[in-house]
Amino acid sequence: MKTIYVINSRGEKEPFSFHKVFRSARRAGASSKLAFEIAKKIEEEIYPEITTKEIFKKVKRLLKKKDFKASLRFSLKEGIRKLGPNGFPFEKYIGEIFSELGFDVSLNLHLKGKCARYEIDFLAKRENLIYVGECKYRINQGERIDLKIALENWARFLDLKEGYLKQFSKYQVRPILVTNAKFTNQVIRYAKCIGEMDLLGWRYPKPKGLEYLIESRKLYPVTILPSFSSSFLEGFEKEKIMLAGDILALGREKLLEKTGLSFSKIDSLIKEAQTLLCQ
Repeated sequence: MKTIYVINSRGEKEPFSFHKVFRSARRAGASSKLAFEIAKKIEEEIYPEITTKEIFKKVKRLLKKKDFKASLRFSLKEGIRKLGPNGFPFEKYIGEIFSELGFDVSLNLHLKGKCARYEIDFLAKRENLIYVGECKYRINQGERIDLKIALENWARFLDLKEGYLKQFSKYQVRPILVTNAKFTNQVIRYAKCIGEMDLLGWRYPKPKGLEYLIESRKLYPVTILPSFSSSFLEGFEKEKIMLAGDILALGREKLLEKTGLSFSKIDSLIKEAQTLLCQ
C-alpha cells in the first residue's frame, strides 16, 4: 500500500500510522476489535496531508457511536486544553490532583529566595516530601517545554533553597515541572543529569505520565464532559469544582446552589460524569 503522509500537530509531515490510531483507541478503553475497526476505517478514509487533528475528530466520532465512555476518555487532552488560555485553571486542576494524592497543597505563593522574590505555582507537602511546583500550560497542540524553562525553574529553586526553603532542611525538597504538553529531549536529559528535578508531563515519565496519573485515579477535569461549556469555567473554578468526580460528590441540589445552572444542564453533566467514572 502506498504511504500516505499526514500533517502532525507541529505542522510536520509524517507517515500515517495504523498502529497509532489503534493504540490511541485502545488507550481510551475501546476493545481490540473496535480499535481495529476504527483504525481500518480511518485508513480507508484518509487522504494526503490530512491533519492529525482531523484524524482525532474522526476517531472521536467513531468511538462515540460505539463506546461513549471511550469517546469521553479519548477527549482527555482536549478537555485539559479547554481549561482556558490563561493557564490559571490548569494550576488549580493540578492542585486538585496533588490534593487527591494526599498532599497538602498551597497555590500561588510569593516566596523569598536569597537574591529575589518569586511567584510559585504550588507547594505540595506529604510526610517528609515537599514539591516546589511550576505549571506550564500549553493550549496549542505540538508545543514543547524547552530547556530554557527547565533552566529557569532550577535557578529559581536553588535561590529559594537559600531563602524560604531553608526552614525545611529536614524534608526532601524537590522542584517539579508539570505540563499538559511534552518535554523536549534536552529537558529530559537535563533533569536526569541534575537528578533532583522532577518532570510530569504528557507521556512522561514513561509509562506514568500526567495522562496515566489522571486515568488511573479517574481525576478527569470537568472540561472533559461534552455538556460543559467554557462559560461555566469561571463559576466552577471559583467553587473549586475542577474534577469530574466533584460533580458526583456534590450532587444535583448542591450543584444548583453553587453554580446556578439549570437542572437540565446539571443533569447532563451528572449523567456524563456517571458514564465516565462509574460504569
